[in-house]
Amino acid sequence: MMLVIGGLALPVPCMVAPMAGVSDLPFRAITRSFGAPFAFTEMIDAKALSNGDKRTCRMLSSSQDDRPLGVQLVGNDEDYLWRAVDLLHEGGFDLLDFNAACPTTKVTRKGMGAALLRDPYNLKKILRGLVRRSNIPVTVKIRAGWDTDSVNAKEVALLAEDAGIGTLFIHGRTKMQGYSGTVDYRIIREVKQALKIPVIASGDNLTIGSIKTMFDETGCDGVAIARGALGNPWIFKEIIGFFRNDRISYRPDAREVAAVMKNHLDLVVAHHGESRGVSSFRKFFIWYTRGLPGAKPLRDKAFREKTSEALLGVIEEVTGL
Repeated sequence: MMLVIGGLALPVPCMVAPMAGVSDLPFRAITRSFGAPFAFTEMIDAKALSNGDKRTCRMLSSSQDDRPLGVQLVGNDEDYLWRAVDLLHEGGFDLLDFNAACPTTKVTRKGMGAALLRDPYNLKKILRGLVRRSNIPVTVKIRAGWDTDSVNAKEVALLAEDAGIGTLFIHGRTKMQGYSGTVDYRIIREVKQALKIPVIASGDNLTIGSIKTMFDETGCDGVAIARGALGNPWIFKEIIGFFRNDRISYRPDAREVAAVMKNHLDLVVAHHGESRGVSSFRKFFIWYTRGLPGAKPLRDKAFREKTSEALLGVIEEVTGL
């Protein structure tokens, strides 16, 4: 089952979603090593990029093997957005996604992210401008709506399609739900049935079973994997197996978990430097060790370690190697 987005043809209908503080180059490299056919950068603030913020610019770091690659912008000021798009022209990205879905207060209180769902015609205006300005296909990510009393995903999706976007991403929860409760498959299905362009579904794509349910219940063209890939890059191996020969489950042994954790730590330290790399990897340590016996006290120990060498020792301890 191939997924076609603009000029891209993905061999399996899935991708790594953009995740703030997670989807850096090392994380993308790990997911790609297990077959992820496409990935996004972390969410990029258009104003920060336009102003040359060093940390934001570093989020765009990539490599020759890190392709195909999408970049996601967040913002609501057109001057900053147009300037950011111009700066991205030389980056060799394959898709430009606009975030109208982020539910965090620090984003929505500025009128960005999911706050734009409350003004669909302004969102359409922004999207139309991005489509005209960008030299690569433009997509948008939305949610079901702001809250349960203002579910307007179908209206927003039709306006976005009319603005000229090539693909729509939808998370089946409202802004007020955040990541709590359950995904509303009905809303995603209504959006899919209303649009002519591809629809990529997001939310609760945590296992092969839930991914199969997403396809069955919504008719979506593809899925974006976010939390399902945290500490579980093997999910892409499972997805490929599922679509190629219906092999549903794959569980790594402790030796493979340890090898991937060590590789990920090495990549993070090489990319961010020793101190920041060790700090950044701690959250991944928690995700990788979910369900491992005796992991909890060693997680506490991992958070106290200051060097990658010491952290490697804790990895060996927790995986029994």
